[in-house]
Amino acid sequence: MKPIVPKKNEPIRIGYYICHCGTNIAGMVDVEAVAKYVATLPNVAISRNYKYMCSDPGQELIQQDIREHRLNRIVVEACSPLLHELTFRKATEAAGLNPFYVQMVNTREHNSWVHTDRTEATRKAMALARAAIQRVPHHKPLEVKKVPVNPNVLIVGGGIAGIHAALTLANAGKMVYLVDKEATIGGHMAMFDKTFPTLDCAMCVLSPKMAAVGSHPNIHLWTYSEVAKVDGYVGNFNITVRRKPRYILEDLCTGCQECVDACVFKEPKFPDKFNLGLGKRKPVFLPFAQAIPPVVMIDPEVCLNFKRGKNPDGTHTVSDKCKKTCVQACGDRKAIDFKQTEEFKNITVGTIIMATGFQIFDAKRTPFYGYGVYPNVYNALEIERIINASGPTEGELIMRNGQRPKKVAIVHCVGSRDENTNRWCSRVCCLYSLKLAHLIKEHTNAEVYNFYIDMRTPGKSMEEFYNRIAEEGMHLIRGKVADVYPDPNNGATGRLVVQAEDTLTNKILKIPVDMVVLGVGLEPQPDSENLRRQFNLSCSSEGWFLERHPKLAPVNTFTDGIFLAGCCQGPKDIPDSVAQAGAAASEAFALIDKGHVEQEPNTAYILADECSGCKSCIPLCPYTAITFDEERKKAIINEALCKGCGTCVAACPSGSIVQNLFEDEEIFSEIDGVLAPVPV
Repeated sequence: MKPIVPKKNEPIRIGYYICHCGTNIAGMVDVEAVAKYVATLPNVAISRNYKYMCSDPGQELIQQDIREHRLNRIVVEACSPLLHELTFRKATEAAGLNPFYVQMVNTREHNSWVHTDRTEATRKAMALARAAIQRVPHHKPLEVKKVPVNPNVLIVGGGIAGIHAALTLANAGKMVYLVDKEATIGGHMAMFDKTFPTLDCAMCVLSPKMAAVGSHPNIHLWTYSEVAKVDGYVGNFNITVRRKPRYILEDLCTGCQECVDACVFKEPKFPDKFNLGLGKRKPVFLPFAQAIPPVVMIDPEVCLNFKRGKNPDGTHTVSDKCKKTCVQACGDRKAIDFKQTEEFKNITVGTIIMATGFQIFDAKRTPFYGYGVYPNVYNALEIERIINASGPTEGELIMRNGQRPKKVAIVHCVGSRDENTNRWCSRVCCLYSLKLAHLIKEHTNAEVYNFYIDMRTPGKSMEEFYNRIAEEGMHLIRGKVADVYPDPNNGATGRLVVQAEDTLTNKILKIPVDMVVLGVGLEPQPDSENLRRQFNLSCSSEGWFLERHPKLAPVNTFTDGIFLAGCCQGPKDIPDSVAQAGAAASEAFALIDKGHVEQEPNTAYILADECSGCKSCIPLCPYTAITFDEERKKAIINEALCKGCGTCVAACPSGSIVQNLFEDEEIFSEIDGVLAPVPV
């Protein structure tokens, strides 16, 4: 169809349409009266009301009027532009008119939904309509620009969400860069023994996927690495990755661990981070048996070879106690490199998936539970490691005093649903506490008490899992634990008393137990604030990365091209994390497969002749879209980065920055229209 291009001196012909939206608008606004009033305004060629303007007949009505009445401006008074501005732009474009000759009036959210006086709401609808009628003649025929999309993808975080997203995209033929700050992928799931509700082995499920990532030709796996810098925009992000030295050459290491056996420390001596300090390791170590990549690393904080410092040439003065037996054991492979330093890798990707996960709540913040004070108080993740066959006790549930517990208390909601710590529900605590109750009883036949506020078991098969555990003879007590203290009768043995109110019987209980397990909640990663700034993301008040829309765009962010997966967006279990990772991967794939990104033209631009070069706009831009041309002494706006927020426009002291769709004549005309008198 030949586009309708208004001639320079052609009179403005506006088509006005007000939507009933069922009764959402018509129930509070007299839409017929509004349409009748608008028909009397200058430049209005046709004024209609229709029950559902966003429907196909509603859009066809606009298209037919454009052709028959040669309309060159369109005003639609309906709901939020966030929902349907694109709908009406497309309808207008299909009729041959530039889509940016459309102006929407939000009379649903801004008027009918917030008022109770029908007469006043109708008058307000008239005022809003007149404001749009006076504004739209100043619109210009803008064009959507297309930016090519680089097909590579960056995934930050190598837990189950990052792993699943990486494999989904890599199997589709896309090149993936998977970056994780730990020495191995796997995340928290690699630390678990069993997974609810099926109680299958966590590593039996996870290990094949980890191995697939490590061997996939389309995945560049960079562990013990962090994103140092993020530049660019959707379709063309320029990423700098810092690769920290592990003093092992990954390409040469075979994972034989002969260097570990040969280390001068014959017995493990240093706290093992993977086992949460419950076990020991040597200075050279493999994080855990199924680690991917299966590459050892050397801890410079405890390795004797680093104790005497560096020589001017970068080599280390070897401690008298260190014989470099690890180097000798490595032999011809020559995988050990004590001179290794951090290196930086620069890559370009089109899309990014954030899968940075969570941290567990530090139970020391609830001192009345005695964590870190009484040796027989553990957090849930520590119990996961103890009862794991690959853990520090090889699966034997043995307390720090060397004994097996006969009575165990599990406290739910530690660091969750608490105004003193975190108000949110961590979603998984009830279920993993029930799982631990089952495993503890299975390992020791101990008597287990579960203290809960409310039992929450959402999800497929979760209620059946709860019923199964309840039928195993567990004590399920509805009441929040108030205190944990040494048993006055058996304090020397390490026994503790758990005091709580049973809210179902209105009784105060004081139960002596051998072990207390704290069902700690989930929190955002400690570096989430830095990551938020680095990737220009929004956060919720709790610190979780914020999605663009909780229902319609749950994996998108407000920064185009960046998506969320897993617990970085909020607490969730493994199935939900995997599902969200798949959704994030599909969103990234759709963007890549399209080949380009359409950029909205409501961007700002600089009138070079009027720019004074004061640079006041540059630090104010939240999208780093403004740079300075030192030769011309003028500011420059990168339209691909600009999101049309208008900050620079408002701040420019010389008025040399202008924004498309928000130019002065448009805004002032709209203000004049809304302030003019309307019929009583």
